[in-house]
Amino acid sequence: MNTLFLANANNGMSSMWTIVIFIVLIALMYFTMIKPQKKQQQKKMEMMNELKKGDNVIMIDGLHGKVDSVDTKDKTVVIDADGIYLTFSRMAVQQILPDKTATAEAPATEEKAEKPDSEKQVEEPAAKPEEDKPSKSSKESSPKE
Repeated sequence: MNTLFLANANNGMSSMWTIVIFIVLIALMYFTMIKPQKKQQQKKMEMMNELKKGDNVIMIDGLHGKVDSVDTKDKTVVIDADGIYLTFSRMAVQQILPDKTATAEAPATEEKAEKPDSEKQVEEPAAKPEEDKPSKSSKESSPKE
């Protein structure tokens, strides 16, 4: 009779571990799948809200164009693709390309930025004039034959 009781006690402990493992797997799934997806969706919504006329964009189908107008009421955007005006949902914008003028100005500002002390070149003191050293005699300077 005691062996039957001991066998049942062991099963209770294993079911507790099963529940703990299940909870850990749910938490792991949340932090590896759901949370990063929410973060990515939030970044996309911020990008959609920053859309303005004149931005160069890439659509989800690969179309490159320039934003002609943004309608916040209908959540649409009109794209100018070499004179062809197309209306898309704002969510169809995959990427906003950086301005070419902004990228051209960025290197110029980087050059003007002051370098940290570790990167600064240490100026060497000016070379001291040579002190009176005995000059080599003509015999020492000429090659021996």
